[in-house]
Amino acid sequence: MEGTQKGSQDIIYGELLENLVEKDHPYRKILKHVDFDIILKHCNNLYGTRGRPSFPLVIGFKTLLLQYWEDLSDRELERYLQENLPAKLFCGFALVEKTPDHSYFGRLRKLIGTDRLADLFNSVVKSLEKQGFVGNVFHFVDASKILAKVNLWEARDKAIADKENDEKDDDGKPKMNNKNIKNYSSDKDARFGCKGKKNFFFGYKRNLSVDMRFGIITKAHISQGNVSDHKVLLEDDLLPEQGMIFMDKGYDCHAVDELIRKKGLKSAVIRKNNRKDKNRDLDRWRTSVRMPFESVFSKMKRETRYRGVKKVQFQNLMECLVYNFKKLIKYRSFARAS
Repeated sequence: MEGTQKGSQDIIYGELLENLVEKDHPYRKILKHVDFDIILKHCNNLYGTRGRPSFPLVIGFKTLLLQYWEDLSDRELERYLQENLPAKLFCGFALVEKTPDHSYFGRLRKLIGTDRLADLFNSVVKSLEKQGFVGNVFHFVDASKILAKVNLWEARDKAIADKENDEKDDDGKPKMNNKNIKNYSSDKDARFGCKGKKNFFFGYKRNLSVDMRFGIITKAHISQGNVSDHKVLLEDDLLPEQGMIFMDKGYDCHAVDELIRKKGLKSAVIRKNNRKDKNRDLDRWRTSVRMPFESVFSKMKRETRYRGVKKVQFQNLMECLVYNFKKLIKYRSFARAS
């Protein structure tokens, strides 16, 4: 009798929640266009058979997606799921069902891991390609800085106070630089870097490859702040398989030109001013074409949530997934309207 009564209550609460959330809410659009069961099918073996049962993986992954969608901490996400009706509907919680506490989200991120999330990201990109959202004609590659979540003044004081510090300034006093920063910083992987000629920072670089049909991010990589943009391109698989590639002066070198030629791509790299073969009119056109896609970086956090290159890459991939899903619902709605 109690089971029947509970089943009736679940139906009533489910219908009530369905009626309380707006029909055109963005979360509904994601549920309509994305089959999370399919994209997570290769992760079904994450949960063991022993121990107390947890929330289904699909539900858990949706909670993490909302965390990066709304830029929430673990404790803020716990509160958000308790109070926000669209969030309950999106994740699959009943109106009065108990939602996870803040400790659950850290365990789930660790369980999924960066490598498995990278596979999931690639499967989403392939799905979007099949749906026609990836054109493989024009591509945009660039990098932006991400500031590390550390107290640099505290690290500097440690370096100065360390009698065994071998790095010295011109006056013979201990100093801190990329050679010894890992000994004093709370983030052992972060490094000093520079974007342009004077924009110095401490942290990482977010390297993205964007398909220019609808602005879908197809590849995402995190490097230490002191690694040159063109070196990341040479060492990691950021180039597409076909089409024309637009890049700024940071990628203008003979090694990149050779790599583009070997892959059979068309180069639209903006040349440095000292290049004899620089065509200023052509480079102005290339700049105008790539400029709209530089805004992709403004949609993501400029500081790290975590410490360590692996965890920062997890953040990067989740933010790129959110970005792609937002693009999906935007252009799906546009296609229906036209």
